[in-house]
Amino acid sequence: MIAVLGLVIGVVIGLLVAPDVPDWAQPYLPIAVVAALDAVFGALRAFLDGIFDDKVFVVSFVSNVLIAALIVYLGDQLGVGSQLSTGVVVVLGIRIFTNMAAIRRHIFRA
Repeated sequence: MIAVLGLVIGVVIGLLVAPDVPDWAQPYLPIAVVAALDAVFGALRAFLDGIFDDKVFVVSFVSNVLIAALIVYLGDQLGVGSQLSTGVVVVLGIRIFTNMAAIRRHIFRA
């Protein structure tokens, strides 16, 4: 619950402050957001399954964001940044939809 509250507070602050994203970070921010969403939906699924652990959530959240950004950075260095970005989004998207399906089954029993 604290993580969800922190997420909501962060979104509200971001909307009110409207920070500028530096040019060097712009290719990595969307990937980092998708990776963070993957961790949040995974945590929600774990919570509903009764196996949530806050330490696992924090490690998953940070490592997902860092690894996704690192993969995109390496792709940029190799000249294939858009292909690796697409790959990261596809993999994380599949994980997000899988978690959402499990959450839906848990909530609606269907």
